[in-house]
Amino acid sequence: MKIILLSGMAAFFLTVLSGFTVIPLLKKLKAGQPVLKYVETHKDKDGTPTMGGLFFILSAVIIFFVFGGGKAKTAVVAVSFGLAFMAVGFIDDFLKIRFHKNEGLKAYQKIIFQTAIALVAGFFAYRNRLTEVFIPFCVKSADIGVFIIPLAFFIFIAITNSVNLTDGLDGLAGGTTVSYLIFITALSAAEAAAFRFGLLTAEEYESMFLLSACLIGALCGFLIFNVSRAKVFMGDSGSLSLGGFLGAISIFTGNSLFIPVIGFAFVMSSLSVIIQVLHYKRMHRRVFLMAPIHHHFQMKGYSESKIAYFYSALTCILGALSVIFYI
Repeated sequence: MKIILLSGMAAFFLTVLSGFTVIPLLKKLKAGQPVLKYVETHKDKDGTPTMGGLFFILSAVIIFFVFGGGKAKTAVVAVSFGLAFMAVGFIDDFLKIRFHKNEGLKAYQKIIFQTAIALVAGFFAYRNRLTEVFIPFCVKSADIGVFIIPLAFFIFIAITNSVNLTDGLDGLAGGTTVSYLIFITALSAAEAAAFRFGLLTAEEYESMFLLSACLIGALCGFLIFNVSRAKVFMGDSGSLSLGGFLGAISIFTGNSLFIPVIGFAFVMSSLSVIIQVLHYKRMHRRVFLMAPIHHHFQMKGYSESKIAYFYSALTCILGALSVIFYI
């Protein structure tokens, strides 16, 4: 426990130091985020440095290995998937900056990269017998065998894009992810105690908790620069990577089915876009003033800070409800 807490603090301070160094460099390189013109309330954010995900994700990974996280294969593989999605996000961010457009990679190009990573993750889970899933709101589990492959594939595609969609307001994706990581880690610890380390070994659980702590610490450090008004955006380098980490940590600890529960705020982002698009194609009318739904709330007059707080609070409440069955 002491090592886990120290690693979180170390990741926090390394991210803060990196932020003070990297953000001026991003400004100097003119690595600004082009903002969608139809988002009227975001006009003053045009040109804000992006790719902040690079310094807080790398800070978390560095501290993870410095504190001995590399001893367990499962956690190292989780890091690999997080970094793989970060690479996809980096390419997307680079193209946006290079050509001064809000669109980097085409949608189909992103899906191709994401599909390849997601399939590898699914086969890894199956080959390493990480096929057990815990059932929400009851102290039970089920082994789904080979079906972990399509489930993992769907989860990685869904959660990476959902976190990416949620990253639309200052501090929103970062704060929500911190809340998610805190409770998915608490839930994993409770499950490990209840099932006597039935899914992973004690060493593997420890490394996964260490990884979560490093990500939480790094995100808290990043939020210093990202809360309203943001001095830097995480970009796709950060949001896609965070989705990859959340997917890997959740799946490899058997918590696939808890993702739409604790991560309901992320689900809202994706569902609101799907509902908006389908309803508009059918009825030529919008359900929300703007999608994802956090923009709807913003256009209703709620501040970015209030919306970010609501998302984090909602995630904490749902996380607490998930853990309470193990107490």
